[in-house]
Amino acid sequence: MNAIIGRKVGMTQIFDDNGVQIPVTVIEAGPCVVVQRKNAESDGYDAVQLGFVEQKPQRLGKAALGRFAKAEVTPRRFLREFRCEADSALKSGDEVKADVFKDITHVDISGVSKGRGFQGVVKRYNFGGGRASHGGKSHLRSPGSIGCREWPGRVFKNKKMPGQMGNRNVTTQNIKVVQVREEDNVILVKGSVPGPNGGLVLVRKAIKKG
Repeated sequence: MNAIIGRKVGMTQIFDDNGVQIPVTVIEAGPCVVVQRKNAESDGYDAVQLGFVEQKPQRLGKAALGRFAKAEVTPRRFLREFRCEADSALKSGDEVKADVFKDITHVDISGVSKGRGFQGVVKRYNFGGGRASHGGKSHLRSPGSIGCREWPGRVFKNKKMPGQMGNRNVTTQNIKVVQVREEDNVILVKGSVPGPNGGLVLVRKAIKKG
């Protein structure tokens, strides 16, 4: 299984053997612990549930504490499930670290994008806005017409209008893995990683196209 829970640390730069500067994003990849191993016989599919970041026991209920006690692991704050192969050797209590990506060149990274609040159509959808002359001062950033006349007399669904921007689940695909530093348990990637610094991300082996 080539997947892990991580945390976006921030951006930095490294230099290759030729002295070329490479901008990279640092991702703290684990360590994660296997809290539950699901299989086709009992659950209908094969998957592993990973836990990331230790949590104080007093902040969890009895049911959650019982789950961790059954797996014989310390309580974890974040739990995420990943599909795995039926013949995977992972079992409850095993640890997953950044070294699972040492032979992987590209990954898909999922996270929650930065929240921008309530925004207009110019910022949200890059609308051009109204004309800046001949009495158009009050319509510079307005969307313009949003509906029809007598028929059908309504605004169609999915019309681009002002509203909440950001704070959505986003996945960026085929991000290049520049380095895997096993001793620091981090991976360095070149590409856009969703979310703010310190945000939770899910890193998976990239799905090949075609």
